[in-house]
Amino acid sequence: MSSGVSTSTDKIIVDRSRGHRNKAVSKAVRATRERLQSSANGNQAFDRDMLAMHVRAILQGALIMPLLVALVTGIGIYISPGTDLIGWALLVLCIHALHVLLARRASRKELGANDTPKWRMRFLLAQVVIGCGWAVFALRDCSACGGDGFYFYKGAVLLVAISIMAMGGFMLRQGVLFGFLPVIAALMVQAAFSRNPLDIGMTAICATAGVFFHYIADRLYRNSLTLMSYQSEKDNLIAELEVAKSMSDEARRRAEEANLAKSRFLASMSHELRTPLNAILGFSEVMNSEVLGPLANPTYKEYAGDIHRSGQHLLNLINEILDLSRIEAGRYDLSEEALSLLEIAEDCIGMVQLRARGKDITIHAQFEPQLPQVWVDEKAMRQVLLNLLSNAVKFTSQGGEITVKVGWTAGGGQYVSIRDNGPGIPEEEIPVVLSAFGQGSIAIKSAEQGTGLGLPIVQAILAKHDGHFVLRSKLREGTEAIAILPPTRVLQTLPAVSDAPAIERRRKSFA
Repeated sequence: MSSGVSTSTDKIIVDRSRGHRNKAVSKAVRATRERLQSSANGNQAFDRDMLAMHVRAILQGALIMPLLVALVTGIGIYISPGTDLIGWALLVLCIHALHVLLARRASRKELGANDTPKWRMRFLLAQVVIGCGWAVFALRDCSACGGDGFYFYKGAVLLVAISIMAMGGFMLRQGVLFGFLPVIAALMVQAAFSRNPLDIGMTAICATAGVFFHYIADRLYRNSLTLMSYQSEKDNLIAELEVAKSMSDEARRRAEEANLAKSRFLASMSHELRTPLNAILGFSEVMNSEVLGPLANPTYKEYAGDIHRSGQHLLNLINEILDLSRIEAGRYDLSEEALSLLEIAEDCIGMVQLRARGKDITIHAQFEPQLPQVWVDEKAMRQVLLNLLSNAVKFTSQGGEITVKVGWTAGGGQYVSIRDNGPGIPEEEIPVVLSAFGQGSIAIKSAEQGTGLGLPIVQAILAKHDGHFVLRSKLREGTEAIAILPPTRVLQTLPAVSDAPAIERRRKSFA
């Protein structure tokens, strides 16, 4: 099995196959999207807003109706001289003035959820009264007018009035229908009594126009309701995003403060711990080696050896924590130079050879010859190979084997592979051992427990070199750790330039 590792310097998160963590966020976004995509028909949540928009429409279009009435009255007087049309105009203007005053009063009052139904009924009654005013005009007849010109005039005025009422009152639910009914009822009564084909035709045309405009107004109302629903959902999402952003900023600020406190703590404690540790290591080594004379009790010598080993373990732990902290903080600077991976691998094998012989472990080296040099940090690459070799020696059983390979990758880079025949790592524990301070069950049960920082440091150092780390393991078969450097780190040698014949100097000629 192989596990690809992220090149991020945050080594707490290393498993790419891990499931999506923000399930709650995804669920909320999906639910919001379903609400947005669902139909808003029959939604009563925006009645107050729609009523407020209707009030604003009345106030903004307050001059349209007087102009229409004046135009209709002027044309009517020209067609049929008389004063009865002036009386109708005054009636309609008074009704319109009361309607505007009602709208102005509603605009000055803060409409609550309980007030909305009452004000809606008032505006519906106002629509009925306005319709009655136009019904009076529909009942008007002109016996003195010759021809069919008066019917054309009356029909055109009613259609224009119906359209203006529809466009101005579509934001009031069923307001257009309430305004049409008196006009259509008056035309039907007139047609029923006169039985004139022109009256019947005008009634049919106005009824059809009323149904059509009611349908158009209803569609406009529903579209406005849907747009308001979308706007409300968008506002809610923006508010949620603002809250989440503020929480994220606060969490980031706290994380930065915690990281700064951690850096200060490590900077101070590294000095405070290393100073006494140097004395402990030095004096315990002197006592264990009996430099100043033999110890009277052999147990003291054993205690001195235990103190030296414990101090060395603590010093290694401090160094690893500081290395990982510098890498995560982006302060791990590379001192790069041209080096050979073969030479670094040979030196590192020599450093762990003594420990391997103590456990009767055989180390096999399989190096490809004549590998070109790579552009790396020598100290960092030695730390990578020593960490991997130390883990292999630590977890390989007595009499085991370790194989170290150095060679080319398929893409033109170079790799170092360290394979052992130890107990291996279970598949589900590979992300754990690749995380900071993470240890598998084999390591926990082992007598040689480590700090759990070796592999995260290896990943971070390789990420600094634009490489990556692959860990393959099977339970009871062994583990293979592969450190891969990209082709951009390989220094290719160029062939020598062959000698070219010298170019003769061109002689100048003068005319």
